[in-house]
This record gives sequence, C-alpha cells and structure tokens, in this order.
Amino acid sequence: MTRIGIRELKAQLSAQVKSASAGERVLITDRGAVVAQLVPAEGEAILQRLIDEGVAMPPAHHVRRTPHPRQISGTVSDLVSEQRD
Repeated sequence: MTRIGIRELKAQLSAQVKSASAGERVLITDRGAVVAQLVPAEGEAILQRLIDEGVAMPPAHHVRRTPHPRQISGTVSDLVSEQRD
C-alpha cells in the first residue's frame, strides 16, 4: 500500500496508475489526510486483495450454476396473475 500526496500524484500519475492496475492500493492524501484511494478496476483483483488480507476466503470450487430455462405458455400478465393467487 502506498500513500502519496496530491501534488506528488500529479507528477507520478502514470506510475501510480500502473501500480494500482498491478493490484497495489494507492492512498491519496491532502495535507496528510487520506481523501481517496486508487485501486484496480477488476473485480477479481479486489477479491484477491481481500483474500490476501484475510478478510475473505476463496470459493471452495468455481462452479457457476445457471438456471434451466422453463417452458411457459401464455403472456407475462397471465404468469404474474398466477403468482399473485
């Protein structure tokens, strides 16, 4: 994790964005106080960071279940009416 002031960030923006895209969290400060953070845009990188920090656990297995399509007849209004009864 890196802490960097706004003025320094302006001068080193490309390098800091590269660090963040590699998975490092960059804390941006204004007069010593953290005001923002630069993090990877990918969801997988965020999950990996949380796993590395011990906050989250990896899934036991990577099986995505998709629902099976149902054969229906009638209009959507008919189906909604059936569910309300």
